[in-house]
Amino acid sequence: MVRKMAVAGAVVAVTAVSGCGLREAIIEQGNGHAKAVSYESGLEGKNDADAKLPGWVPDGARQVVEVIRTTGTERILKYRPEGTTLPALCTPGNAEAAPPTLTADWWPAGEHKRTDKVCDGWHVAIEQGAVYAYRAESLLGN
Repeated sequence: MVRKMAVAGAVVAVTAVSGCGLREAIIEQGNGHAKAVSYESGLEGKNDADAKLPGWVPDGARQVVEVIRTTGTERILKYRPEGTTLPALCTPGNAEAAPPTLTADWWPAGEHKRTDKVCDGWHVAIEQGAVYAYRAESLLGN
């Protein structure tokens, strides 16, 4: 017998893998599949071929966490800058109007409205000692 449970807005952990400082989980949300990853540093995340961090994240970033839509392009990201700065390609920009459909306990409600920089298609905010970034779903696939 197959039982289905609908939980609006809830995240259900399906699989968790741990090793080498990388924590990863495949989660299912009401609107698709997502992958949650965390890294000790930006460099470690950039070296993970399955969930490569964007190039603008500093190698020296710390406590990096990200949720990635596996069935699309949407992503949310948080890290501690630890003395790093955003690269020059990050420029002032408008906040993303559409809220993320991805959720995480570390992503503040309404954070997309507070983004004021754009880094290679990501909407970015720096506040409370952390960098928050959101890449909205795109039909272009990038």
